Amino acid sequence: MSQETDPQKPASPKTDWPVLEIKIAALAIGVVLCVLLGALLLSGAATAVNATNSIEFCTSCHEMADNNLAEYQTTIHARNRTGVKAVCSNCHVPHEFPDILIRKVTAVKDIYHHLAGTVDTKEKFAEHRLELAKTVWKRMEETDSRECRTCHDRSAMESEKQGKVAQKEHQHLDDGSATCIDCHYGIAHKLPKGNFDIDEIIAGFKKH
Repeated sequence: MSQETDPQKPASPKTDWPVLEIKIAALAIGVVLCVLLGALLLSGAATAVNATNSIEFCTSCHEMADNNLAEYQTTIHARNRTGVKAVCSNCHVPHEFPDILIRKVTAVKDIYHHLAGTVDTKEKFAEHRLELAKTVWKRMEETDSRECRTCHDRSAMESEKQGKVAQKEHQHLDDGSATCIDCHYGIAHKLPKGNFDIDEIIAGFKKH
């Protein structure tokens, strides 16, 4: 005898709990995988940045090894009484994200010029030296000498231990009318040869 359904008794609602649990589990796994992938990419990026920031990497091409490296090794940034030195990336690469990644991407042009042989001899390097210097001076002017300031903290300077001229000039840092590169150019590399007014060039960057 078949059991009749009571028309007055509501039917038991169907449940989708098994399907819902599967979706939640899949979502959780997806999130975990994304986090792990992100961590792996960040770790890889950090490793790549550290490797390409080393002086060994920067001077691995003969353009730098034959020109800038020899000059740098005789400057106070490379050798001094305290033994604290700055390498290429300390001055030429931003120290914070995302600026550091942007700088690495724009540095691809250096690979192009290496392959094209733009400055592959001392003579070519000397010919393009002013152009190269202007690029660095302009960047430092636009960033308020950001890379310099990562090591040279104005607030930590003991002005009374500085010369009279330095004390006077450093006051311009306080009111924002000057930045480090306005005075401290040619301290890690030789200045380009030729007839040009470096103060006029740097002043020109301030107008833009």
